Amino acid sequence: MGAQDQIRETITKNDVVLYMKGTKMMPQCGFSSRVAGVLNYMGVDFVDVNVLENPDVRQGIKDFSDWPTIPQLYVKGEFVGGCDIVTEMTLSGELDTLFEAKGVSYNKEAANKIREANA
Repeated sequence: MGAQDQIRETITKNDVVLYMKGTKMMPQCGFSSRVAGVLNYMGVDFVDVNVLENPDVRQGIKDFSDWPTIPQLYVKGEFVGGCDIVTEMTLSGELDTLFEAKGVSYNKEAANKIREANA
């Protein structure tokens, strides 16, 4: 299976997928750490894909989304964005709205705490 097929299968079979450098428990870059941290804090059940383990996936995900940087967040098969976009969406409440619209469970109280801390 090629990288594109592998990516398509992963984002189709899992509600929330984060392509990142490292893992959700051991991120290998600050941007990946921030996005994984937000999802972990909000109690979102997500699959992490460590792009450092596979150069084909590392390049493949950039080609797949036509987005040049990692991390990349997918919700219900839809590309959401990278660190800056996820951060903005978290602070504006748009990420909550997206999770609610897509039926993804998360901790609303935790999301509110993130916003309060960054107000």
